[in-house]
Amino acid sequence: MLNIHNLSISFQGEPLFENIGFRLGNGDRVGLIGKNGAGKSTLLKIISGEQESDSGQITGDKELKVGFLKQDIDFVHGRSVLEESYQAFTEIKKLETQLEKVNTELAERTDYESESYNQLMIDLNDLQHQYEIQGGYNYQGDTEKILQGLGFKREDFNKLTDTFSGGWRMRIELAKLLLQSNDILLLDEPTNHLDIESIIWLELFLKQYPGAVVIVSHDKMFLDNVTNRTIEISLGRIYDYNKPYSKYLVLRQELREQQLASQKNQQKQIEQTEKLIEKFRAKASKATMAQSLIKKLDRLDRIEVDEDDNAVMTLNFPISIMPGKVVIEAEDVGKNYDDNQVLHNVNLMVERQSKIAFVGQNGQGKSTLAKIIVGELKHEGKLVLGHNVQIGYFAQNQADYLDGNKTVLDTMIDAANEKNRPRVRDILGSFLFRGEEAEKYVKVLSGGERNRLALAKLLLQPLNVLVMDEPTNHLDIKSKNVLKEALKRFEGTLILVSHDRDFLQGVANKVYEFKDRKIKEYLGDIDFYLNQRNLENLREAEKRTVVKVDVKKSNKESYEDQKRLKSLNNRLSKVESKINQLEKDIKEMDVELAINYDQTAAKPNFFEDYQSKKKALEQLMSDWEIIQEQLETPS
Repeated sequence: MLNIHNLSISFQGEPLFENIGFRLGNGDRVGLIGKNGAGKSTLLKIISGEQESDSGQITGDKELKVGFLKQDIDFVHGRSVLEESYQAFTEIKKLETQLEKVNTELAERTDYESESYNQLMIDLNDLQHQYEIQGGYNYQGDTEKILQGLGFKREDFNKLTDTFSGGWRMRIELAKLLLQSNDILLLDEPTNHLDIESIIWLELFLKQYPGAVVIVSHDKMFLDNVTNRTIEISLGRIYDYNKPYSKYLVLRQELREQQLASQKNQQKQIEQTEKLIEKFRAKASKATMAQSLIKKLDRLDRIEVDEDDNAVMTLNFPISIMPGKVVIEAEDVGKNYDDNQVLHNVNLMVERQSKIAFVGQNGQGKSTLAKIIVGELKHEGKLVLGHNVQIGYFAQNQADYLDGNKTVLDTMIDAANEKNRPRVRDILGSFLFRGEEAEKYVKVLSGGERNRLALAKLLLQPLNVLVMDEPTNHLDIKSKNVLKEALKRFEGTLILVSHDRDFLQGVANKVYEFKDRKIKEYLGDIDFYLNQRNLENLREAEKRTVVKVDVKKSNKESYEDQKRLKSLNNRLSKVESKINQLEKDIKEMDVELAINYDQTAAKPNFFEDYQSKKKALEQLMSDWEIIQEQLETPS
């Protein structure tokens, strides 16, 4: 399907990857992994044609269609959720415009016997046939199913996209991508803004997807559930195994251990040979043997051990000053967005050095309460911060808090004060922004690099309370582990919004579950919470009814529905044609009567014929209404 051959690209003179190659075929579901900045998003952009490589070739089947979900997207303002989603169907929308034009012309014209009118009827039939083949009679229903699977409610469909957060707009973009008939799907961090229900729905969809899928994700469970192949970019090379992520890690480690063992044995042989060479060199009679051994060493293929990129950020959150015993106190806190009540009469008391996890489905108010605590949202009720409380806030949509036109260094300098400004370079270095990396513009950073920069900025402000909303989004697995260890060491108060059980384990010692506009306290860690709820994992806690995708069933229903709609449309066209002809005949008879009533009225059976045509017209109009209702009523 698609062949990548000797692909290379550099950034500011430094190679991201060199001479890499692999093939994508139908049914391949590839997990593309690697540390932040390794080149994963860049590789997707090259495959999609959005960016050119420095060298190498990409060849594919003729008319190959590639769909690409990027981390950052732009939306046209003023469209509803449905209108934006329908942008996926460019060909169908063109056909709809053409059909509307032809139908309008047919309704306005009266030259029913002319050649051009007949041609219009032929064009209408051809357009309707193309419309059917493209799925024109099903795309609206398919769109609604996909949107509901990704968490939208029916009442959201006609709301403007402008009213939704970046995460929900990303879901609309994902819906558009899934609705298109692409041969290859490139998905860059598709689960970052999805709740558990939507993630499970997406897993089911991708497992049944007939084409090829390449996924950049740092969600281990998602990769294991969806992928059947892993490609890792590390230090400019790729490692390609037909295994999902966890099994790949085991194989990669086994291979490395084998390489190390083989290299060790080879090194022993080399050392023994070198000793013999030195020994034989001293004797003239053995000089020929020494030369032979030297040539043997020169011809030897030295076993290389795959390098491991172990560079990780270093992170510690020192507390500024010791706050009072009660850090946050909330009483009867409520919040609504227009008619949507998110929180109602919430009471909360957070004591110093608590480490709290906010869990629950999306839309239940976790991020809303976090924003109320940091003072970003107005609310009902009372919320008071304790004595000497200094809050550091990590928002879920960190990209909105960073200026893309600033460099990494300028971003940090502008956030620093006189006391810590001299330490900016050192802090950036500990977050892997070393040398020229610090001169990069924020807009060219990957999602993970932006998150690292946001974490670095946190260290420039005095804090003793950390409020973090999905801080692991975009972070590679090693960086997630570093952050987790830093939060475990943090001596201040922590409020953590997360869907990631692995990340929460060992960090939080108290859990608040958000459900039905209320919160419920569990005085234990995440495992205690799950045990109390008799659940195996957070996925079960957040599940609602998952919209299942039955490809075979939906295809059959789609075919039967298309046949029914085609039949109805053909009947409608015939009825409309007869109506047009009868209206033309009656109009001509009216003109005859008006011009010469006596002579026309004297014609045999004139009025019987006239009344018969009017009666037939009434019946056809009634038939037209019935067919129209059947077209508008789902089967």
